[in-house]
Amino acid sequence: MRVVIALGGNALLRRGEPLEADIQRTNVRRAARSIAAVARCHEVIVTHGNGPQVGLLALQGEALSDIHPYPLDVLGAESEGMIGYLIEQELTNELPGRDVVTLLTQVVVDRGDSAFRNPSKPVGPVYTEETARRLASERGWHTARDGDRWRRVVPSPEPRRILEIRAIRLLVEAGALVICTGGGGIPVAVGEGGVIRGVEAVIDKDLSAALLASALRADVLLMLTDVPAVQLEWGTPRARPLRHATPAELRRMRFAAGSMGPKVEGACRFVDATGGVAVIGALEDAAAMLDRQAGTVIGPDVSGPVGPDFNRAVAGR
Repeated sequence: MRVVIALGGNALLRRGEPLEADIQRTNVRRAARSIAAVARCHEVIVTHGNGPQVGLLALQGEALSDIHPYPLDVLGAESEGMIGYLIEQELTNELPGRDVVTLLTQVVVDRGDSAFRNPSKPVGPVYTEETARRLASERGWHTARDGDRWRRVVPSPEPRRILEIRAIRLLVEAGALVICTGGGGIPVAVGEGGVIRGVEAVIDKDLSAALLASALRADVLLMLTDVPAVQLEWGTPRARPLRHATPAELRRMRFAAGSMGPKVEGACRFVDATGGVAVIGALEDAAAMLDRQAGTVIGPDVSGPVGPDFNRAVAGR
């Protein structure tokens, strides 16, 4: 089978951990073991998040007061290379003799996307209100309150097309394990004459993972995070795991916009586009998720209510 594995932020950092290289490498090593268990039997393509790393690069850039901060597309490329290097090295150690390749990936967005009129994605360091307003004036930034501090907010447009998708296909078909589309991909726009330019934006990694998996006609999209399954009534005493669902059922539910919501939407888009199966669950359960024994399994519409026969129904698609 062809499997796209989307690593959540916990692949590099667990909640509350500092952004230190040794800590990230230790966590990537743990992630690589889970990925390798799948890759030994299946074609695997890996994508990942980069939020904390882009934030760190932005914070480091702020330390150089005489240099204008690097744009977000460049920071995205830097973080994609850094994280890809860590994952590539650990997977090469886990899978000796296997070709593992990291590919910097540009993802096209539409300059007319409504997200550019309504920046909402927080990035970078936190500021006092006074500093945030000054930076907004000096640099043309949009800023917004984030708890009791302020942060820069940027557009998060829809991913439309992956520029390197043909190269990714060639590598996969040649037997390589490809790491790509990190952090949602490097946001770019295509102008007159096909000229490509980076844009000041970030792309949701879960939506890009769905686009990647759909473009590659993957059989399964595994979305690995730090919880064992999607939870109904999350954050309440009535919270309970959701084991199976169709996209139609999930879209009648509400999930947190900043955490589970994008994963659920990405999973639904992939299933709708391909008829494949998506599974959301814990990093250490990757192999069990592929066997539909763990996580939340999301598959195409089946006759009758979702229940114990769901796995057999989607397995025989």
